[in-house]
Amino acid sequence: MDRRVASQATGRPEHGLQQLDTPQASSHRHPRPGGGRGVGKVAVIGAGYAGLAAAVELVAAGVGVDVFEASRTLGGRARSIEVEGMTLDNGAHILVGAYRETLGLMRRVGADPERLLRRHPLHLEFPGELRIAAPRLPAPLHLAWALLAARGLSLGEKLAAIHFMRAIEAQGFRLPQDISAAQLLVDHKQSDRLRHYLWEPLCVAALNTEMEHASAQVFLNVLRDSLAADRAASDLLLPATDFSRLLPEPAAVWLESRGARIHRSLRVEAVSRDDAGYAVRADRDYGPYDKVVLAVAPYHLPKLIEGLPGLEVLRAEVGAFAWEPIVTAYLAYPEHVRLPFPMVGVARGYAQWLFDRGSLCGQPGLLAAVISAHGRHEDLGHEDLAARIHGEIARVVPDLPAPRWTRVIVEKRATFACTPGMHRPATATALPGLWLAGDYVAGDYPATIEGAVRSGLAAARGILG
Repeated sequence: MDRRVASQATGRPEHGLQQLDTPQASSHRHPRPGGGRGVGKVAVIGAGYAGLAAAVELVAAGVGVDVFEASRTLGGRARSIEVEGMTLDNGAHILVGAYRETLGLMRRVGADPERLLRRHPLHLEFPGELRIAAPRLPAPLHLAWALLAARGLSLGEKLAAIHFMRAIEAQGFRLPQDISAAQLLVDHKQSDRLRHYLWEPLCVAALNTEMEHASAQVFLNVLRDSLAADRAASDLLLPATDFSRLLPEPAAVWLESRGARIHRSLRVEAVSRDDAGYAVRADRDYGPYDKVVLAVAPYHLPKLIEGLPGLEVLRAEVGAFAWEPIVTAYLAYPEHVRLPFPMVGVARGYAQWLFDRGSLCGQPGLLAAVISAHGRHEDLGHEDLAARIHGEIARVVPDLPAPRWTRVIVEKRATFACTPGMHRPATATALPGLWLAGDYVAGDYPATIEGAVRSGLAAARGILG
């Protein structure tokens, strides 16, 4: 559940963020080509969460790695930007306790999740409409208690939600055939109110796809690993720093301290292959490389691989993807303006979620509003949309003054549309030594940070055999 952040967002590195020189790490400081169980040198193209996860796993095994990133800022589609002299994110994302691979990767590179993430037990709040808060009880009691004690639901709706969770658990969170998430809720007799305030916000936040078009099977995968897992798995992990410093920058320091090279602001134009191995063409030819991990957004793949034979099926697979946007609106108010909780939902508004950057990131008065997937907001200009969102915040924050400034950021192709039965390419390609990493490759999860990290680790482990 990521909506596709413990510093003060000043742009300065935080003390203690980077752990570089440990006795265990010193032996990996200068990996030799041909190390890592006989693996030669590897090129990782793309320094988002997937590419960096792959690079860290390979370097930890003693493999020589070059990382290529077109932007100066690392992080891919979850990265920091500068707005009005402040370090913000190109989109607001959240993590959950179920993101074990992401949390493990953070710890490995010295980015302590306990400092960089604000952990809250499951808390879904739509002020004046619904409040669900899980206590610190062992699973499954935490979820049953949260639903039974929920404010804004009738007893019948609470029991229906519990019955839904028990029913899908009884069938192993598997469907005989994928359907839409909306149809799944109809089949399990979930009321309009349950759908609107509980299941739809969770589904759209995780899959970034409207419920009428979203894969019920992928939604069940998310529920299986979050709400239906151990208590900590459903915790909300709200980033307390920008997304580049949450993992990408600590990972870069970790990698470079161990001999990996990171080429920033260097756009790769193509990948080629001959008897010597793979070559990467940017401002010049780099290589040869024994293996290549393509960790770029799928719409960049066709150009990179157009000179490689045998990849027609891959081109067709990524060419068939549809795309969903994510809109993030920042509204800067006087420093005293705060939300009742660091993250609250918006009842039947243009915005879906509001985040208090003051309580999270030390940016008092700054609120972020997130809108996932396609919708009516796309018919409004940026100024009109910000004005509508201001009106929605005013329903939550009494006596709200006018914002000092606003900024709307649109990622038009933030994620793929996660639809029923869609086909996603495998990590291994038809060419030996050429691997894919990204939140779009085949896996249980939708386009989330955890999905990206898992794919990078899978590519690296495939290379390591």
